[in-house]
Amino acid sequence: MARLAEVRVETPSARTLVLDVPGWPGNLAGQHTDVRLTAEDGYTAQRSYSLGSSGDGERIELTVQRVEDGEVSPYLTDVFAVGDPVEVRGPIGGWFVWRPSDPAPVLLVAGGSGIVPLMAMIRARRAAGAKTPFRLLYSVRSPAELYYADELRGAALSGVEVSYVYTRSAPDGAARAPGRIGVADVNTGGWPASFEPACFVCGPTGFVEAVSDMLLALGHDPRRVKTERFGPTG
Repeated sequence: MARLAEVRVETPSARTLVLDVPGWPGNLAGQHTDVRLTAEDGYTAQRSYSLGSSGDGERIELTVQRVEDGEVSPYLTDVFAVGDPVEVRGPIGGWFVWRPSDPAPVLLVAGGSGIVPLMAMIRARRAAGAKTPFRLLYSVRSPAELYYADELRGAALSGVEVSYVYTRSAPDGAARAPGRIGVADVNTGGWPASFEPACFVCGPTGFVEAVSDMLLALGHDPRRVKTERFGPTG
């Protein structure tokens, strides 16, 4: 049983939940966990959430986007309070992960809340003191919906190259007009296929499929393109 230790506001509709989990075995960057809620009448609801943290220790981080008609996210973002218990199971997954021992350049492509497991990879790089070349291409509707805005500015200072694609509204002075991510964005914000980078793409299903197709069209090895997608439940 986990307990909420801290809450951080990321956007008007997203919260980072810091949980203390006795007996947590640690996790790799990119893994996820199942969160289970049980009502007083015994009804249960369970959802999977990417872990924004990695490494050893008994504290984990999840960043949850509120879905207005959801069963779980409105409770986690609006009701769940410090000290409250919640069931978690994990860590889960062993394919969509990055290990600091891998020397290959890394390309991270995030759509919206798909930044969460990719942020875990950026944090793992920093924690390991690794110099692995990292590039992040982050597609989001507007500057107000950026997760981890301050931390990403710091990541850029520590050698992670960060590019943004705004799909609805861009900040003043932005060189790129708002619009969906395209081949030119992936080409400019990513690594040449000849570098054989490890590519991680996470976001809504349509976004992931589109970006994966772009990477393949640019000559990337499909075996080096790993994807994690999410969509409506039920």
